[in-house]
Amino acid sequence: MTTPTQAPASENTAEGHIDPAARLADRRQPGIPESDSFVPVQTRSERPTSFDPGDFGTPTGTEVNWKHTPLKKLAALFVDEPAPHGVIDVAVRAPEDVEQSRLAVGEAPRGEVFRPEDLPSAIAWAQEAEAPLVRIPADVELDEPIVVHLTGRGGVAHAHVVIEAQPHSRGTVILRHEGTAQQAQNVEIIVRDGASLTVVSVQRWDDDAIHLASHQARVDRDASLTHVVVSLGGGIVRVNPSVELAGAGADGKLYGLAFSDSGQHLESQVYLHHKGPHTVGDVLYKGALQGAGARTVWIGDVLIGPDATGTDSYEANRNLVLTEGARADSIPNLEIETGDIVGAGHASATGRFDDEQLFYLQARGIAEDEARRLVVLGFLAEIVQKLDIPDLQDELIAAIEAELALTDSITADAAEASTEASA
Repeated sequence: MTTPTQAPASENTAEGHIDPAARLADRRQPGIPESDSFVPVQTRSERPTSFDPGDFGTPTGTEVNWKHTPLKKLAALFVDEPAPHGVIDVAVRAPEDVEQSRLAVGEAPRGEVFRPEDLPSAIAWAQEAEAPLVRIPADVELDEPIVVHLTGRGGVAHAHVVIEAQPHSRGTVILRHEGTAQQAQNVEIIVRDGASLTVVSVQRWDDDAIHLASHQARVDRDASLTHVVVSLGGGIVRVNPSVELAGAGADGKLYGLAFSDSGQHLESQVYLHHKGPHTVGDVLYKGALQGAGARTVWIGDVLIGPDATGTDSYEANRNLVLTEGARADSIPNLEIETGDIVGAGHASATGRFDDEQLFYLQARGIAEDEARRLVVLGFLAEIVQKLDIPDLQDELIAAIEAELALTDSITADAAEASTEASA
């Protein structure tokens, strides 16, 4: 269906829209009954995209991109209805050189990169009549970060944000999320030739908040993007970054940190597409979990396309389970369509404390609780240290320390319960 503010379907198709019905038809084998020939979409590169929410059915949990997510709690974000305004207060702190405006559907550069991959993302696209644009002008180097502070007041909210770094600019954008809301958020990131951009998304929501975010970025010739996801708060937080290294010499660094407490679900589905030649990719996500029902999900997809000669790429996910009852799912995937690369690899590991590390510290007079704290802090600090933002580094280290204090409490309660049971 075409609306007054929606580009015609033919235009969307020309720009990269994939009709889901056509995609499914292409995947059916001739001469075989439809029910027997259907092959589900498995890889990130094959997922259908559409600007029309009507092209996506309500997720059932059988879809590859939804099967790890607790769908029952997300029902409000699967409804294509206008949400009230004022659910989230937005405050922007930016240097004078930064340009800010609002973009209607069809107004460039909105939609230059972004293609909704699921129902909440398509709803957010359609419901955000005017998307805020944050632009760093060409050849401008910012001395301080742009901070977008979002504070939820409760209710359903939709958002589409466009961040553009024009040629040979340099800067950092921090998205900070606090309070409570049920939000479907799109973030469209464009890094022009020779630009260098860092985007950090920090989730410190209240315990009942739900945050579904789709970040999509394109990095052009000799440009670089550092994208960081930090998820500490929220009941369900799902941030899915998709980065296309489109230009020759493009560089993409995708880092993530998650600390999941009891009953908390923190998820990221990462997609890094090496499209241009001589591109470099580095993906590292780390998670810590504590308490009954604590859950993290990480799915990492790397595609090295047929023209991405000279690519150097690596992705890894590491998880540290601190208490009983926590679960971490980690699924790395790698597709290579050219043999002319520098290197490519992936790794995944989930485990408990390293007993040798604990023994080493305790042998030097450090108490067990303090030794555990140092091991976890050292494990997660690797991601924090990749942020060249001292104030934010200090804040995150303090937040991790607070989480570790809760670990001590959970461990003590478990020990007490075990003692009482044995008595």
